[in-house]
Amino acid sequence: MTWEIVIGLEIHAQLATKSKIFSGATTTYGAEPNTQACVVDLGMPGVLPVINSDVVRMAAKFGLAIGAEVAQRSVFARKNYFYPDLPKGYQISQFELPIVKQGNIQIEVDGEELTIGITRAHLEEDAGKSLHEDFNGLSGIDLNRAGTPLLEIVSEPDMRSPKEAIAYMKKIHSLVRYLEICDGNMQEGSFRCDANISIRPKGQQELGTRTELKNLNSFRFVERALNLEIERQIDVLESGKTIRQETRLYDSDKHETRPMRSKEEANDYRYFNDPDLLPLIIEPEFLAQITTTLPELPDIKKQRFINQYNLSMYDAEFLTNSREMADYFEQVVEKSASETKICANWIVGDLSAFLNKNNLDITSSKVTTEQLASMLQRITDKTISGKIAKKVFAAMWDGEGDADTIISKHGWKQVTDSGAIEKIIDDVINNNPKQLEEYRGGKDKVFGFFVGQVMKASKGKANPKQVNELLKKKLAA
Repeated sequence: MTWEIVIGLEIHAQLATKSKIFSGATTTYGAEPNTQACVVDLGMPGVLPVINSDVVRMAAKFGLAIGAEVAQRSVFARKNYFYPDLPKGYQISQFELPIVKQGNIQIEVDGEELTIGITRAHLEEDAGKSLHEDFNGLSGIDLNRAGTPLLEIVSEPDMRSPKEAIAYMKKIHSLVRYLEICDGNMQEGSFRCDANISIRPKGQQELGTRTELKNLNSFRFVERALNLEIERQIDVLESGKTIRQETRLYDSDKHETRPMRSKEEANDYRYFNDPDLLPLIIEPEFLAQITTTLPELPDIKKQRFINQYNLSMYDAEFLTNSREMADYFEQVVEKSASETKICANWIVGDLSAFLNKNNLDITSSKVTTEQLASMLQRITDKTISGKIAKKVFAAMWDGEGDADTIISKHGWKQVTDSGAIEKIIDDVINNNPKQLEEYRGGKDKVFGFFVGQVMKASKGKANPKQVNELLKKKLAA
């Protein structure tokens, strides 16, 4: 039987506020356990939550960016359940009337553009964290995250493969960072997702029974977990059994999914409007003001890069994946006065390779835009060759200074004097009579041997274009 995969994602983006959603407690990451939870976060008697206006602003900003409806009136509800890291016994969230609803984004997979619907994005508070180590067999509770503001972004079940799910997740990740509403740090838990998966016979309209994979915090883990769960569900159905609706945990060490609990429905949480919080009203003037703060969004910037800088789709996609990378590229173009293609090639190629090798992002690059621009100018004016430029770049990365300083220090200036290059070529030809005879006998591939010998004799400093032109004339003589 041919199966169709149906995937929907619930992405939790921690909003980049300095304080929590309903209190003034700080959200700084990495503090000592239980030092960032105030009486509001702990749900102590007699305290009342107060909405953080920055949270509302950021949620509305996201809604506008995905072409969604930003509700004029939304309501906070209590989601009731017991868990040790939830001291109030309920989580303040939004249920029937979320702040954002019915938007969409476009993704591209294997050259095909797809539209993924976004059902809703609602505000809620995070819970604390259970700690299971260093407590002599007991568990500890850290309530620092209790009350941390989250925007839960719920997609339609529009994805049909793990590849599409990853493309969607990366697109949302890029968008929230462009909007500067979330830092996207997956290691710190600022951006994580739950995945809902079901399968059905190809052509069937009715959805299959779904399972939910919880708290996936890396793109690689999401893809691995989805593939694993899809295989498991197919095996279960093809063996004549049925899928249980349940929540499952992905164990990355054992590479397995295992049941956590039966999947809850909305009525299990006994949602009701929070009596301590008034309905959230967004005036048109407030929304209009937010509209003026929207940056150039990734898709628009990508198309501009293609049109303005004559870049390929791949290069434009790569360079606009993050706002910081796009800014870096445009600064290099402006400062170097070099062709945009050479700027893109060095950023997409060598710079990105160094960043990946050192596990850094573009904001932590050891080569500044000024340094890279000056080096590219030296390639353009033929002071150095592309091959020598790789040595210069590595030296800049290691902190040896700017391009001119490094070129002068190491004597890497390119030889462009035709007379000097001709003398090297004459010496190479005279010292290799056998190869000369082979070349003149019709073995064209020997030409590469001569080029290599000339470049070796010049210690890589001879201008490659001049070497090729002069060598052809000499060998033809």
